Amino acid sequence: MKPRAVILDIFGDYLRYAGSEVRAGDLTVLLGALGVEPPTVRVTLSRLSAEGWFTRRRAGRETMYRLGDEIREVLDDGRTRLFASYPEDWDGWWTEVVFQMPEGDRATRDRLKKRVAWAGFGALSASTWISPRASREEARTLASEFPAVTVDVLVMRTDDQALDRDLTRRCWDLDALNTDYTRFISEHEGLARRMASLDGPEAFAARTELISTYRHFPFRDPWLPRALRPQGWRGAEAHALFLEIHEALAPASNRYVSSVVGEDIRVSTLTAKNM
Repeated sequence: MKPRAVILDIFGDYLRYAGSEVRAGDLTVLLGALGVEPPTVRVTLSRLSAEGWFTRRRAGRETMYRLGDEIREVLDDGRTRLFASYPEDWDGWWTEVVFQMPEGDRATRDRLKKRVAWAGFGALSASTWISPRASREEARTLASEFPAVTVDVLVMRTDDQALDRDLTRRCWDLDALNTDYTRFISEHEGLARRMASLDGPEAFAARTELISTYRHFPFRDPWLPRALRPQGWRGAEAHALFLEIHEALAPASNRYVSSVVGEDIRVSTLTAKNM
């Protein structure tokens, strides 16, 4: 677990519900429970502040760190995706995004591809991306985010389930993703069996590792409805396991973080899904 990413996970799971501000010393204690040494915490916080993740202020001898507005929006977006329900039904319609941009603007192209992929689209060609989810409004916001790019948002359907399934295989590496889901399940089934025995720093460390491992999947998973999932798909199973463990470890983890920061944190997975 990289310290800079773990700090964001800690704010996302706990500290944002305690005023989004924390003492540097308390962050050092929390990251210490994860094996991060104090000098690494100090250097990481300094760099993240320089990048605009945090604003800083002095409170006596302490330095207080508060989330920046842009990073708060990133957390909102990420947590919405993490805790969204896996889709079941599908109406057969695809959302299609076609974009044209000036030649040679590789930086804009790379940013646009990351943004479109995060919205759940897969690349059918270099300039055509599709999604089986109702992502039209989100796709239309791309036009305002990338004014130098011509973005067309269309809908389409094939009326052929075999072709629909072929499109998913062409747009996403589902075999590799399913392999990683299988590994996640294998590595965390044991945690599910022993999570009731964890408390304090152990529960906090296990829950932080869980979200640190799982949060990469929404960047890669198109969240396919049942009609489009390949045989043996384990994404929904992995998501259910993630939610089960995250919720079960919430009380012990919240108590531990509350004892460190001096603020009462009572947020569960189910509450976070509605925030």
